[in-house]
Amino acid sequence: MKEIADRLKNKMAEQYSSEICENVLFKAIDYATVAHEGQKRNSGEEYIIHPLLVAEILTDYGLDECTVAAALLHDVLEDTDKTEKDLLADFGQEVTDLVIGVTKLDKINYVSKEQEQAENFRKMLIAMAKDIRVLLIKLADRLHNMRSLKFLPRARQTAMAMETLEIYAKLAGRLGISQIKTELEDLCLKYIESEKYYTLVDLINSKLEERKILVGKVVCEIDEIIKESNIDGEVFGRPKHIYSIYKKMRDKKLSFAEIYDMIAVRVIVNSVDECYEVLGKIHKKWKPIPGRIKDYIATPKPNLYQALHTTVVTNYGQPFEIQIRTLEMHKTAEYGIAAHWKYKENRTTTTDLDSRLTWLREIMEWEGDLKDSVDFLRTIKGDLYSAETLVFTPKGDVISLQTGSNPIDFAYKIHSAIGNKLTGAIVNGKIVPLSYTLQTGDVIEINTNANSKGPSRDWLKLVQTNGAKGKIRQFFKKEMKEENVKLGKTMLEKEAKRRNFTLSVLLNEERTAAVFDKLSFQSEDEMYASVGYGAVRVNQVLLKLIDMYLKEIEKNTPQEFVTQAPKTSSKDIGISIKGNTGLLMKLAGCCGPVPGDEIIGFISKGRGITVHRCDCPNVKGMEKERLIEASWTNTDVQSVFTVNIQIIAAERATFLADVSNALSSMTVRLTAMNARIDKNNKAILNISVQLSKLDQVDLVKSKLAMIKGVEEVFRVTN
Repeated sequence: MKEIADRLKNKMAEQYSSEICENVLFKAIDYATVAHEGQKRNSGEEYIIHPLLVAEILTDYGLDECTVAAALLHDVLEDTDKTEKDLLADFGQEVTDLVIGVTKLDKINYVSKEQEQAENFRKMLIAMAKDIRVLLIKLADRLHNMRSLKFLPRARQTAMAMETLEIYAKLAGRLGISQIKTELEDLCLKYIESEKYYTLVDLINSKLEERKILVGKVVCEIDEIIKESNIDGEVFGRPKHIYSIYKKMRDKKLSFAEIYDMIAVRVIVNSVDECYEVLGKIHKKWKPIPGRIKDYIATPKPNLYQALHTTVVTNYGQPFEIQIRTLEMHKTAEYGIAAHWKYKENRTTTTDLDSRLTWLREIMEWEGDLKDSVDFLRTIKGDLYSAETLVFTPKGDVISLQTGSNPIDFAYKIHSAIGNKLTGAIVNGKIVPLSYTLQTGDVIEINTNANSKGPSRDWLKLVQTNGAKGKIRQFFKKEMKEENVKLGKTMLEKEAKRRNFTLSVLLNEERTAAVFDKLSFQSEDEMYASVGYGAVRVNQVLLKLIDMYLKEIEKNTPQEFVTQAPKTSSKDIGISIKGNTGLLMKLAGCCGPVPGDEIIGFISKGRGITVHRCDCPNVKGMEKERLIEASWTNTDVQSVFTVNIQIIAAERATFLADVSNALSSMTVRLTAMNARIDKNNKAILNISVQLSKLDQVDLVKSKLAMIKGVEEVFRVTN
């Protein structure tokens, strides 16, 4: 530990003034060391090593003293007896706010691990919107945790690697910090696809020397080109990271032998003009591959990455990818937003810094509309994963949109007022429908009308970008509150009725308070309005109410589902056959009637009477003269009946287990199960369960309908 602390202090002394080191940084090292004294990590090493190494990562990136101090202290509120008041007294408001921003929420009883993760992520995102340094600390924290992941159990390794790949590596990419992004991706692959990772490592190493020789020759020839042109520059080869090779093989279905550009050649020059000059001379020497020339200088990526990319076929028989950029572009590519602090002599302006965070501001515009944190996290993941399409305004400004976007997305990207007054669109000089999918290179002109009443609710189904959806919801939230309240209430009542419930019965004081607490509502009108303008889905509210209502019923009738041996006479199971009881009979297996269903008997030769539900499709084809009236004489009879139910849901790995758990929680006996995936990739599950009354069927159906991904639940006939 002392060796790491001394190394960090030496780095700090080189970068910060002696006054800052003594009064802030060295003080934070000593403070954290005492606070974490006696604590150990899973590796068995002293806990203080973790904050020391997190701080070292941020010191290497040149972050300011408050960020580095907060990195040293980032776990003291969560894992020690130190309080916010203590930190405020010793380190001031700025450091304390940063530590609070990366501290997880207090432990409470979350419904699921997913919800806990989502709530903590939402808290961090709000904090980083106020100060992006919160995310930089979190990225450094996650990077060191991934470096020491081998000490955790296998299940936790996989879960943490998946979370890192889905969220933190993507966030590092959005901030342009390629060094952290690439290392996180490689570490994630190591734990998620261990066998493929080590196979790739072996394959890369087996060809590395051969490729280094080839790259060395290409580097020498490009070096000669820039010297002949009197350009002061640097040329070098850099191996592509393992995850990028894996992703290319996976996405393009290529074998390792078909991957040629495992080492990219980079050319660093001093000006944009020199970038284009070098590109032209490289193309003069080697033939470029069509479609592989990309100009990210004229059209930077959303994270402001700039460079010229080209892939050429050399006289060595292999294609090579060459990246050409200025020194400033190179700093941005390697360090992203952290370059704002690292290269103080050329610190980017506040305007440039703000432009890097445009995507974050857009996210925060609609964050408040998504009441459910799990939905919010899923939406963020979708936004981080989306591919980009580059389009142009009539003035030639480049606008980056999510692939699949349409003119509505474009209009709201420009400004909310443009989107709200949108009446039509012209793409490449031609009028197009608002549903038109924009393509890279399209020039879009938006027609507006000052007298427009605003967006249509149907636009929420058309738009692809979360920013546009959020702005449309904001319009309906502010401009049409009364209509939203009425619409939301109607939607809830209609869905409740479809599920055989009455909304007014479900909305008692206790259940309503629980929904308000979960979704942060202040009143029923706010709840109805949120449903009305689409910020909250109908089932987010309704299923919560139904779940609490059903639990109350189960609590009051604990023996409701106690199974008994089946009985075989009409008298035993409480059925009257046209005024007669005690007849030999059986219940039809095709439709599984239960007490409360409308029923009819069918006279079978030598086998007594088979009782069907009146709506059983098989009844329609039976001889009418052999049908006989039947009715329940006692719907409270204690017997067992087989009921067939079909469930249609989005296919996912734990679906069958969730169904089984739901049935077990109600002590319902499952007698048969059959599952398949249809052509639309939907899970179709048919089950047979034993119940005793019709209202139990509704209870089971409602419980099953609440399972994640379930779209329909209904009784079926075999």
